[in-house]
Amino acid sequence: MQYKAPRGTQDILPGDSERWQWLERTFREVCALYGYQEIRTPIFEQTELFQRGLGEATEVVTKEMYTFEDRGGRSLTLKPEGTAPAIRAYLENHLGGPGQVTRLYYITPIFRYERPQAGRYRQAHQTGLELIGSGSPEADAEVIDLTLRWYRQLGIQQLTLKVNTLGMRDCRTRYREALLDYARPLLRDLSDEERVRFESNPLRMLDSKDPRVQAAMAEAPTLEAFLEAESQEHFERLLEILGTLGAEFEVDRRLVRGLDYYTKTVFEVQSPDLGAQNALCGGGRYDNLIQEIGGPPTPATGVAMGIERALLALEAAGALPETAAPADAFAIVLTKSPEAERWLADWRSRGLRLLTDPERRSAKSQFRQADKSGAPFAVTIGDEELERGSAKVKQLSTGEEREVAPEAVVEHIRSALEA
Repeated sequence: MQYKAPRGTQDILPGDSERWQWLERTFREVCALYGYQEIRTPIFEQTELFQRGLGEATEVVTKEMYTFEDRGGRSLTLKPEGTAPAIRAYLENHLGGPGQVTRLYYITPIFRYERPQAGRYRQAHQTGLELIGSGSPEADAEVIDLTLRWYRQLGIQQLTLKVNTLGMRDCRTRYREALLDYARPLLRDLSDEERVRFESNPLRMLDSKDPRVQAAMAEAPTLEAFLEAESQEHFERLLEILGTLGAEFEVDRRLVRGLDYYTKTVFEVQSPDLGAQNALCGGGRYDNLIQEIGGPPTPATGVAMGIERALLALEAAGALPETAAPADAFAIVLTKSPEAERWLADWRSRGLRLLTDPERRSAKSQFRQADKSGAPFAVTIGDEELERGSAKVKQLSTGEEREVAPEAVVEHIRSALEA
């Protein structure tokens, strides 16, 4: 039997993994500019954390979670998103307190049982930010600014930022009731499953992809009419800051996001290069979540960004970076003398990336391996080279070969690579 990667997963192979490392490294560098620190949480958490945090009626909880019972009878779930685990860790480890602002970032796999499609997997990967302890629009703007800076640093220049406000819980409750009253004729024509989903979270009707729902909701009441003054002022201040930062944005009153914990600000960054499934990331404010999972009332805001989606956008824009050779040189070792091993160890200790043939086959075979390896240089060490006190350094693309003293090999190759 030939085993294959499970449906909805992928192997990240050499070459591709370099691009992932570059993307993650760039994210860490941008996070450092804003003072964010990395947090790593377990792959699985107690199921109740997600039920309470995300909302028991959300599609993620009802349909998409990978949940299992361990041998102790505990219900555990592979994490379907990164915010609830980060907040659980924040509370458990006392990372903040009254008057303190905590900035965290994460890079993590997430697991959702959904239909695999371009850039979406059952095991996907996210980068994410959590700014905890500030309820200001300036905090929302910081998260959005960092997000856009990362994408532009990667080379994704064509971006659409959509923003909206969902207000506070009370005004949203009134709005949900108004939506349900408006949509009752539509709900009667839907399947039982669709009706239950929309009745539990009527806001999802606003961003439904179903043409029937879209048509029916075209004249639906808008949340704007239900907003309290505080949320409206918060949103207007956010838009003012984004304008000052030079961020181009579009206010989208139908943007609601799929998780129940959002309050006030929500946003999404899209790439026109991705076609219909164009979302790169989504985020917003979640001022009730920390209290919902057992902490004190604490405002917070954040974002989750799909790594696969970012790579897909880079590929669509023709902006994926070239992958580097796996080594600077391939060492052709044609001697059993331990002195050759000392030369190799010295070169590596000085930062030269070297490949070798551990079988120490013939010169012809080793040169063939060197050509296939992608390394730009071959360095030959045989008994004659050891006797003369020099190695033969050959540039494989041109065939040019020179004898170089062992102490000068690293500098010789480095200078040629930088030329």
